[in-house]
Amino acid sequence: MAMQSVSERTIGWRTPLVIIVCGCLVSVIGFGPRAALGFFLTPMSQANHWGRDVFAFALAIQNLLWGIGQPIAGGIADRFGAPRVLIAGSILYGLGLYLTAYATSPLMLTVSAGVMIGFGLSGCAFTIVVGAFGKLVPPEWRSAAFGFGTAAGSFGQFLYSPLAVALNGAVGWQTTLLIFAGFMAFIIPLSLALAAPRAGGSPPAAPQPSQSLRHAMAEAFGHRSYVLLVLGFFTCGFQLAFVTVHLPAYLLDRGLSAQVGGWTLAVIGLFNIIGSIASGYLGNRMSKRYLLSVIYLLRALAIVFLIVLPASAVTTLLFGAVIGLLWLSTVPPTSGLVALMFGTRWLAMLFGFAFLSHQVGGFLGVWLGGLVFDHYGTYNPVWWLAVLFGLLSAVINLPIVEEPVERAAEAAA
Repeated sequence: MAMQSVSERTIGWRTPLVIIVCGCLVSVIGFGPRAALGFFLTPMSQANHWGRDVFAFALAIQNLLWGIGQPIAGGIADRFGAPRVLIAGSILYGLGLYLTAYATSPLMLTVSAGVMIGFGLSGCAFTIVVGAFGKLVPPEWRSAAFGFGTAAGSFGQFLYSPLAVALNGAVGWQTTLLIFAGFMAFIIPLSLALAAPRAGGSPPAAPQPSQSLRHAMAEAFGHRSYVLLVLGFFTCGFQLAFVTVHLPAYLLDRGLSAQVGGWTLAVIGLFNIIGSIASGYLGNRMSKRYLLSVIYLLRALAIVFLIVLPASAVTTLLFGAVIGLLWLSTVPPTSGLVALMFGTRWLAMLFGFAFLSHQVGGFLGVWLGGLVFDHYGTYNPVWWLAVLFGLLSAVINLPIVEEPVERAAEAAA
């Protein structure tokens, strides 16, 4: 019966399976280089005689501009279709990686790795893919598709992290960045599978209620549950960005090798594939707000585990496995709650605003990491701040009401 439903919702050659596979490949290519940038902190800083704060500031700007650009890119994708946004984003992203390879001043690094990659990510990361999935796949596939799209980004991290370490050793960090820049071209043909159906073609997976962009924004930010969801998502960005950028250097400081750092980020990516898919599955079967609260609580406990226990390859890889299960598993229930409350007409934009909060957290996590280390010679204050934010987000998500807004309920009726 499920297969019959899927076949009826085919949009030309783009069956739900084709849409999900192509979207997942976009997520892999888009998220992979960004997740591996932490491995360029040490060689670039040494080559240019920079402190860690220079690289950290550029990536902090990247996270912030990714977040600022996300609702804009999401609104354009909602109105004009995902492929245009994905193509433009991949080109800007690739140029940013190319110029980062030749950055010889803090300003040039901030423009390339910060501004260009940041805005490029807002156009070709998994957030745009999730928005396209919400419109193109059947409702019964939606939560699982969100999980697969998020997991694919994690597979990009799993794939690119050891690849970055290997290529850095074999051909140097500059050539590695150029190779990563070339990979971005593959997003262009893959994005065509995420085009919205043309007028007169097959209908999308669910009817889209008429609503203006201005009304959608006013409705969302006047909704208490949406505001709580957005605030809680700040913690996700703070923790993820800090770990992605500073964990390799933190492990080196504690006497572990660069290979341990590479494999730890790879393990995070690998286990997040499991965690994201499981989160998408559970999102259809249990309260999404409770699921988010549990994820944030367990993240805080995992960080305490890492910084309290003696440093070793075993404990670090175990941390990577646990935090990996929780890494991007917040995305399926968060995007699912947005779709549940407001429908899918402006899903990419409204999830984009939640992601802006995520990236403001990411900006602070990356920037404070470099700033605190250069001032105190340790990352510990930022680790404990990440624990505090995890506990606060576990509480913030509990009062969320998991129901459609009145307008969405009337449209469904």
